[in-house]
Amino acid sequence: MVKKRWEWPEKNELVMCTVTEVFDQGAYVRLDEYEDRVGMVHISEIASGWIKNIRRHVKEGQKTVCIVLDIDKGKEHIDLSIRRVKDSQRSWKSEQWKRERKAEKLLDQAAKRIGEDLDTAYKKVGFPLQESEGEIYSVFEDAAIEGSKVLEEKLELDDEWIDVLMELIETSVEPPAVKVKGYVDLRTPSPEGVEVISSALQEAQTQNSDSDSRIDVQYIGSPTYLFEVKAPTYKKAEKILKKASERAISIVEEDGGTGEFYTEREE
Repeated sequence: MVKKRWEWPEKNELVMCTVTEVFDQGAYVRLDEYEDRVGMVHISEIASGWIKNIRRHVKEGQKTVCIVLDIDKGKEHIDLSIRRVKDSQRSWKSEQWKRERKAEKLLDQAAKRIGEDLDTAYKKVGFPLQESEGEIYSVFEDAAIEGSKVLEEKLELDDEWIDVLMELIETSVEPPAVKVKGYVDLRTPSPEGVEVISSALQEAQTQNSDSDSRIDVQYIGSPTYLFEVKAPTYKKAEKILKKASERAISIVEEDGGTGEFYTEREE
């Protein structure tokens, strides 16, 4: 079971759940990352519109992504929603869940080789990385590219743990070519606005100097441009995207214009 360092999720957090019971007014679900805590999805939060038969939408054993609406720690009650999760959020969380399970499998293998258990692996490796980096697997991806120094810098581990983890990472973790995207609105009142925006976009594309990464800019429709970054890891791709978008916006703002970055575009 994938574990989080924290005992409770946060409000508005996306969580992977397993439906455990369906009844006329909703469903109970197990929060898979939080020591099997249980939450409830009211029928009004199952799907949009009137629901004639709830079992056509959810069933026992089903994996689903929910968003946390409210938490009452005193009563140990968590209210969740399925219908409020956007398709893009569901895809992102599902991918994160797969990555978390890969990380846990690697932790388990490392612990067994050393003669420890999975709980110890989480305490020594998993939880510290969750706290400092937000997730575990991205660090393993970085280590697959840059070597053991990544683990040595981020974790207080003896040589045995480092050596075993690196053996597993080198054979099990293949740095992916991931893709992230965002939208940038650029506006300027300048008579030379076309040239200013063109210069801003060119500058944005120069913010990446690594041969293993690439920035593509596409015109969507005034004033919107799509920024798409391909890189070996999510962490690196998001860093490049942030740097490129901020550079484009700063150039336009220097000319008296405005800029805005966002990850989802409303149609």
